[in-house]
Amino acid sequence: MAGDSPAEIKKALKFYGLIGAILFIGTITTVAVAVVPWMDVGARGFSTGDLILGLLIASVKASLVMYIFMHLNHEKKLIYLFYGMAGFFALCLFFITRMAFEDPIHYSGFGHGEPVIEEKVEKH
Repeated sequence: MAGDSPAEIKKALKFYGLIGAILFIGTITTVAVAVVPWMDVGARGFSTGDLILGLLIASVKASLVMYIFMHLNHEKKLIYLFYGMAGFFALCLFFITRMAFEDPIHYSGFGHGEPVIEEKVEKH
């Protein structure tokens, strides 16, 4: 983006300064979503809604850093396939982790002989 002339360099500095300010504001917003009560999304306290909003803000910030500061906006199209695959596999890992937390089997007795596997029984 930056050229050889002073005008082009000034224009590039303004652009990078704007992107830096957006990243700073995104960081403040992410922290505010986690701690400021009136920016709370979903249930009171840190909830799934807060987590999703924080991850969305972080994704936008990461995309800006990749495209602008790492100059990936000028790469060949094949690189986007690899980034897409990495994002897909990251989502798969999130999904697998979520499934592990919702596992209906409760494990108890580890460290004291054989583990005992008990199924959770929901009380009505």
